[in-house]
Amino acid sequence: MNVTSAGDRLVVTVSGELDLDCTQQLHRTLSHALEHADADLELDLAGVAFCDCSALNVLLHIRRLAHTDAKSLILRATRPAVKRLMTLTDTLPLFAPDSAGSDEGLAAPSKPAHPTYSSSDLAAENAQLRRALRTRATIDMARGMLMSSFHLTPQQSWQVLVTTSQHSNTKLHLIANALLQTADGRTLPDPLAGHLATAVQAHGNPAA
Repeated sequence: MNVTSAGDRLVVTVSGELDLDCTQQLHRTLSHALEHADADLELDLAGVAFCDCSALNVLLHIRRLAHTDAKSLILRATRPAVKRLMTLTDTLPLFAPDSAGSDEGLAAPSKPAHPTYSSSDLAAENAQLRRALRTRATIDMARGMLMSSFHLTPQQSWQVLVTTSQHSNTKLHLIANALLQTADGRTLPDPLAGHLATAVQAHGNPAA
């Protein structure tokens, strides 16, 4: 992780994989950068090949701290893996600048700007954030079930959920919720169960 200056803004560049093992370092780096940023804090994730919900939890927390200081945490650039996570969890708009970029990243504004929010804007954003927090918790619990049942690593469990979501054309949090309901004796719908089994075979080692 690297922190550089861009005018009166700071840019945090992150590369590699963002998972549970690096969340403390990510939190420390972003917290320190936010504390020393005079204006907005930009996040360059163009070098991140994998990101899970534990890292997203850190980003959401830092975003809330930034708003408390009348600052913004925005994405300068991102990779498809990160964009997919934020799309599946409905959190991408919370980090997007005014103008969206291509599939390879997000275009950053030329100058930092703090838009004026109406009460309806704030209510909509708060509702979106609460929804994201609820779905993230459900997804994390579902990943725990997959890890326990199929001896998967945290990254493998995430890949299983994402692959199942893509192949079944079902939102990630809906799959996670269906998995949690199996703890009460319910069964997964046949098409979804088939996609999940195929994903486990592709990404994990169920015989372990």
